[in-house]
Amino acid sequence: MARVPNIAALLRPSHRHSVVSEAWYKAILRRVTGRKKEEPAHLAAGRWGEEIAGEMLCKKGYKIVERRLKILRDEIDLIVRRKNILVFVEVKTRRSVDFGRPVEAVKRSKQKNLCRAAVRYLKTVRVKPEYIRFDVVEVIGQPEVGEPKVNHIENAFPLGFGYRLPW
Repeated sequence: MARVPNIAALLRPSHRHSVVSEAWYKAILRRVTGRKKEEPAHLAAGRWGEEIAGEMLCKKGYKIVERRLKILRDEIDLIVRRKNILVFVEVKTRRSVDFGRPVEAVKRSKQKNLCRAAVRYLKTVRVKPEYIRFDVVEVIGQPEVGEPKVNHIENAFPLGFGYRLPW
């Protein structure tokens, strides 16, 4: 029976091959072994906030169309629908309001990115809703630490002036 070489030993950077970085070694090892990198705490909190926001919107009668949709370099946290309204939702999660409300973090540049992504989405799926809207959902709290406070801000900002709907 042939001996299978240890992949980790083959990939480990040595002094002879100093061009290979430790980060490259770890990335290749994760890919080969199927292990995923542990998610940073702030990303895990954001994912938790998006789950809480999705549950709250479903209770309000919205139907989730898409979650965490990436369109080129932009991302839309949630796309939901209720009757003839298509809503693009940005979810902001914070531990507390000590440094301001979460909605204050949705600056003009983020609004522009969301508008661009929404127009691209509408062009791609060729959906023609009667109305579109941009909402922000604030989630204030921490996973497994009490009940989070959730605030849904409808029509938080309009479609930017530089964008036109595809119809």
